[in-house]
Amino acid sequence: MTTENRALSVSDAMRMAKGALERVQVRVLGEVSECTVKPGYKAVYFTLGDEFAVLPCLMWRDVYAASGMDLRAGMLVEVSGSFTAYAPKGRMQFQVRNMAPAGEGVLRMQVAALARRLEDAGLMSDARKRPIPEFPTRIGLVTSPRGKAVHDVIRTLRRRYPVAELVIAGVRVEGEGAADAIAGALVMMSARGDVDVVILARGGGSYEDLMPFNTEEVARAVATSRQPVVSGIGHEPDNTIADMVADLRASTPTAAAEAVAPSVDELGKRLDGRARRLGRALHHSIRGSEHRLRLLQQRPVMREPACLFSTSMQALDLADVALRRALPARLARDHEALTHCEQGLARVAGRLTERHEDAIARGGERLTDAGQRMVERAMIEVTGYSARLDDLSPLAILRRGYAVCYDSSGSMVVRSADDVAVGDRVAVRLAETRLGCVVESVRSES
Repeated sequence: MTTENRALSVSDAMRMAKGALERVQVRVLGEVSECTVKPGYKAVYFTLGDEFAVLPCLMWRDVYAASGMDLRAGMLVEVSGSFTAYAPKGRMQFQVRNMAPAGEGVLRMQVAALARRLEDAGLMSDARKRPIPEFPTRIGLVTSPRGKAVHDVIRTLRRRYPVAELVIAGVRVEGEGAADAIAGALVMMSARGDVDVVILARGGGSYEDLMPFNTEEVARAVATSRQPVVSGIGHEPDNTIADMVADLRASTPTAAAEAVAPSVDELGKRLDGRARRLGRALHHSIRGSEHRLRLLQQRPVMREPACLFSTSMQALDLADVALRRALPARLARDHEALTHCEQGLARVAGRLTERHEDAIARGGERLTDAGQRMVERAMIEVTGYSARLDDLSPLAILRRGYAVCYDSSGSMVVRSADDVAVGDRVAVRLAETRLGCVVESVRSES
């Protein structure tokens, strides 16, 4: 009985369909719309589609790993294999044996390989990247002279930072020869010694349009530039190798211009704020210094400078009094002792006179001379001490005809003609008296 004349079981029917499908070997080009790559799965499951149909696909894990692909939704790929059927679900699918990127996918893989190589060379390291000058005086711009990007950058710099000078290098930014032109312009900017920062910019475009910025020559020109390079290429989602190597990556040309140019209005507000804080700080500093000065003025030494020497002067007066009391008493004791010595010597001499008259006479004379010399030396010392004490006494200065002039309160010494005016009352201290006087004239004498 043939298969046309008898009924098949579902399993037999699926096996027959599976055998027939697996004999169909084809290549398929499509866009990945769904993708399931999970650890532990024996296969990778994804769906290829176009505007009219979808094709469920599977690819065994070892075959997928050997392809070197990182499958993602939206990729355009070319696969080869055969159709098959999954009996338990009754579902037809395409078993992929080979897979390669197609169209833009090839470019992306090439760019990714170049990016990995440049990253291994250290061109994308954060340690290599330099800070952007806060206040540049001359800004370089590498872009198309006819694109929208150049107008966006000029308009932004004119609005935010009109004091900076803009140096433009107009080059091709897409098509054949664009990469060499961009790299040459960057080298030219680097050779200039008057450019502080360089903007590398272009407007939006397709992935293929941005390919000049994904080349090694442009990346190395950015990395070797003497000035920091700020990139503003395409739109927010676009990210090129030049962006990765640049010292700062901005999402658009306008954002790149804003990154290198501080806002004049913001600077004005910042300076105003700092000026206010500086004024408050100076005010507080002056108030503090004024307070400390007032405290110093209230100290007694500032009101009456003589108090600096008051303790020494009192000690000198006490020493003078003590000396005046001690010297007469000492002299009287020495005189009394000398008298007793003379009397004793006289008695001894009287007893010895008979036996040693001549010797006693000579000895008496020597003793008399020695006694007189002792008295004379003592008197000379006493006279010197007394004269020295008299010289050191402030009262002795006044007794020599000098006077001390005080102000009307009697607490401050008048030291200069500038301290009084005609008509002021002053107190004049003499040796024994104090006079109250009125200033009739003031004259400075040098």
